[in-house]
Amino acid sequence: MFIVIATVSAALIAGAAWGLWGRLSDRTEGFLIAMAGGALIVSVMLEMVVPASDHLPLWALSLAIGLGAGLFTFADARVSADNESGGTGLLLAITFDGIPENLALGVALIGTTAPEVAALAGSILLSNLPEAAGGAKRMREAGMSRTRVMTLWALTTALLAVAAVVGNLALSGLDDTWLAAIRAFAAGAVTASLATEVFPPAFREEHYPTGIAVTLGLIVAFALTTLA
Repeated sequence: MFIVIATVSAALIAGAAWGLWGRLSDRTEGFLIAMAGGALIVSVMLEMVVPASDHLPLWALSLAIGLGAGLFTFADARVSADNESGGTGLLLAITFDGIPENLALGVALIGTTAPEVAALAGSILLSNLPEAAGGAKRMREAGMSRTRVMTLWALTTALLAVAAVVGNLALSGLDDTWLAAIRAFAAGAVTASLATEVFPPAFREEHYPTGIAVTLGLIVAFALTTLA
């Protein structure tokens, strides 16, 4: 469990630092974010929707997914109404996706073998690192100070780490139906974020190679999943 939590934390903090102080061209940012989107497609289906469908009827699964997508879209629209919110949408996307996902993740890690932990940690690193880099870079370009940007990402990282620990220690006895609902909600949030915060800016920066980047991210994430 602690390996995965450390990976989540390291990926977000390192990504934010890279976006603020590293050399990250717009085209590189677009390519990496598109790769993260491809990885998240795999995560949504194999780690959220499919496990949730084992414990929820189709109507309940659809309702939970729709609720996650609706709440993320509402919050994202409110954030985007602020002219200084550049990049905050990706931070919001990671938070909306991460909290319910990490709650379920903490439970899923109970009894998990070392290869499964390693594969899961790799998938998380692949998706979170470029998203954090791109989000932090845009927040800085929107006028936020580096200190404020890093503080926001550090707080988000701490929140997600706590969610994983709570899931592992406090929700291990939770009914499978509720865990399925948590996963489905996360699936809706991350799907909406792909449509509004991941693929559009990736295409704007990288243009048509975005399709290659998305496909590469999907292949790598699926390969990591099969290793588990």
